[in-house]
Amino acid sequence: MPASYSTNMRFKFPILAIALEAVIIILYGFFITYDDGANSRLIHNNTGQIEQFYKIYPSFQDIHVMIFVGFGFLMTFLKNYGFSSVGFNLLIAAFGLQWGILMQGWLHHLKDGKIKVDIFSLINADFSTATALISFGAVLGKTSPIQLLIMTLLEITIFACNEHLVTTVLKAKDVGASMTIHAFGAYFGLAVSRVLYRPGLQGGHDNEGSVYHSDLFAMIGTLFLWMFWPSFNSAIAENPDGQYRAIINTYFSLAACVLTAYALSSLVDKKGKLDMVHIQNATLAGGVAAGTSADMMIHPYGSLLIGFTAGIISTVGFKYLTPILASKLKIHDTCGVHNLHGMPGILGGLAGIIASAMASEKVYGPGLIQTFPTGRSGIVQAGYQAAGLGASLGVALIGGTITGFILCISFWGQPPDQNCFDDDIYWELPDGETENENLLSAEHGRQNINAEA
Repeated sequence: MPASYSTNMRFKFPILAIALEAVIIILYGFFITYDDGANSRLIHNNTGQIEQFYKIYPSFQDIHVMIFVGFGFLMTFLKNYGFSSVGFNLLIAAFGLQWGILMQGWLHHLKDGKIKVDIFSLINADFSTATALISFGAVLGKTSPIQLLIMTLLEITIFACNEHLVTTVLKAKDVGASMTIHAFGAYFGLAVSRVLYRPGLQGGHDNEGSVYHSDLFAMIGTLFLWMFWPSFNSAIAENPDGQYRAIINTYFSLAACVLTAYALSSLVDKKGKLDMVHIQNATLAGGVAAGTSADMMIHPYGSLLIGFTAGIISTVGFKYLTPILASKLKIHDTCGVHNLHGMPGILGGLAGIIASAMASEKVYGPGLIQTFPTGRSGIVQAGYQAAGLGASLGVALIGGTITGFILCISFWGQPPDQNCFDDDIYWELPDGETENENLLSAEHGRQNINAEA
């Protein structure tokens, strides 16, 4: 924890943001170019690439909406932090996708000194940004915009290296990124949150809560994410049949997860009432958990079982595990990313291990060779899947811990305890819009009425 705070951003934030953008512009000038399908000199020879672009573009649009609308509004549940939830989400995503294209391009697509950008580059850039947004949820309300930019820079760099290790070196299958995005982003954010732990917030904070309309706004994010999750899990599937299965499997997993989350939310409440926190978050866990095995032959009943299990562990996690993490392990998880992304991400990794171990030519037919790297049996692939899950968790925890210590520097403008979860410290607000100002105004009105009486 920094001993002092310097939250004025008038010069620090603009300098950092402009410097990062300037560096990116220079790097794009050296490394980034159009894919052949967008090159006017080669367009007549590349009609197939253009057709592929427009075939995949609807999935890209769905994912783009998830990143900028879904994640942004999902975090508006805090009563005095709506501007920051949506606004900082946009900031992280806009910077992250630019940096993500460079990092993934250097690792996967660098040829003759150039990175050719196609529709899959844009999708993978959004994917890399999702990791930073998941981690943002763990530290929501406790960090400055400067800290968030630095965290995004470091996390996407580490994410790209881990993703290269898991999918290229180990050749683990993770089409919906349960391991490389969701589990990685959650445990990276939890590690950062642990290092930035604030004893002063252990007893709670007046602003760390919701009101009726803030929870309603958060449900907007939930619905956008829920509807478009099949696109997230299927967009980069290598084969048409795998993409087909990914959409169907995710669809069923999400549906089963909703029913289970509602049931568990009522069951764990003493009065049998539903908790909006569970409905906003646990209903999405099925999409996370279905990710790794989404394009595998898990059959509809298997996807329903994955969604059912995800709904249970996510809801129970929100009810019982989040308080334990805060009180015993000193991990303050604002949005409960451990319950929505962390544990369901691990479940997704385990489902991928089981589905790989059960794979055979009897199940897949000759397509097994296209599903797993040539020469690997299902059992061997399961071992690599387990290694990929372990690598994602290990790299996330180590990388998040290092990043947390870097963010501890007081110069980055971390808000003091009393200003956490409050837009007012970083945003120019309309008069009387914060809850505290409304309460003061109401009290002043009552005093005037009493005085006149």
